[in-house]
Amino acid sequence: MQIASAFAVGLVFGLGLILAGMANPAKVQGFLDITGAWDPSLAFVMGGAIAVSLLPFTFAKRIQRAVLGWPMSLPTVTGIDLRLVLGSVAFGAGWGLAGFCPGPALVALGTGELKVIVFVIAMIAGMGMFELLNLRRRRTYTSPKV
Repeated sequence: MQIASAFAVGLVFGLGLILAGMANPAKVQGFLDITGAWDPSLAFVMGGAIAVSLLPFTFAKRIQRAVLGWPMSLPTVTGIDLRLVLGSVAFGAGWGLAGFCPGPALVALGTGELKVIVFVIAMIAGMGMFELLNLRRRRTYTSPKV
C-alpha cells in the first residue's frame, strides 16, 4: 500500500509539474527574466502550491505518524547559515541557467533530450559531492582531538 501511494503521489506531482509548465525550461527562464519578457504565471503556481500545502503542513506538525503509518519527519532546523545561503545561491543559479530544478528535471528526463540528461547527471554528481563533503565535515567535527 505504501509503494502504491508513493507512486500515485509521485505521478500526481509529476503531472502537476507538466501541466504547470515547470518541466519546460523556456517557461521557467521566462519567469526568471524580470527585466525582459517576464512571464508571471509560475508565481501563481508557486503561490497556489504554498496555499494548498499550508493547512496540511500545519496539521503535520501536530501528529507523530502519517495516514499510512509512516513516521512524520519534518525539518527541525530553522536557522539561516552560510551553508543554506550558498546552497540557495547554487540552486538559483542552476535553475536560472538550465531552467530546471530537481523535480521537473526528473519529469523532463522522460523526454530523452540530451540537455535534460546532462542536467540530471550533473545534479546527481552535485548531490554526491555534497554528501562526500558533508561526511568529511561531520568526521572533522566529531573526531576526538588528540
